[in-house]
Amino acid sequence: MTETLTVSDGQSAAIGPGRLILVVGPSGAGKDTLLGLAKAACADDPNIVFPRRVITRQASASEDNEEVSAGTFQEALARNEYAMHWEAHGHCYALSRAIDDEIRAGHTVVANVSRTVVAAMRTAYANVLVVSITAPPDVLAERLALRKRASDGKIENRLHRAVDEAAAGPDATIVNTSSAEYHARQLVRIIKGERWDG
Repeated sequence: MTETLTVSDGQSAAIGPGRLILVVGPSGAGKDTLLGLAKAACADDPNIVFPRRVITRQASASEDNEEVSAGTFQEALARNEYAMHWEAHGHCYALSRAIDDEIRAGHTVVANVSRTVVAAMRTAYANVLVVSITAPPDVLAERLALRKRASDGKIENRLHRAVDEAAAGPDATIVNTSSAEYHARQLVRIIKGERWDG
């Protein structure tokens, strides 16, 4: 399935000194689950920020996203309110330009994004770390079937995309096949810059 990316213009130099941690991976890998647990574990650290994505599809219990209409999304885009935005599976996704201020303030911003944005983000931001969360194809298929989210479309399409797209050059990879709590602890160590050997 085709994805498109647009990075907002007007950035003459890479934004820093804070860190931008991009969490990527195929549908069904458990990114939102691990991010939710990591966010709770980092709640007492004001220097770690988990921005809400803006998405033009119905919100679900497993995601902390801001649901907007396609029209509202386009209006915000016209006002240059997004630091980055992309399209996938027939929906529009974005992160608010507020993340730029957080990174300029030296904070760590952690976000679930499309793998298609990684190359552009490594250019736009001074300190980017990519964390891939993945799982074997049979596990992905089982999780997508259990999720039963209408906006997911055909499971086969999502699995096919996961197989076809090359990895986005991750700096760390979490194979999410054990307990969510265990893998969330791995993610937290990565976010905090602590040693993690897999």
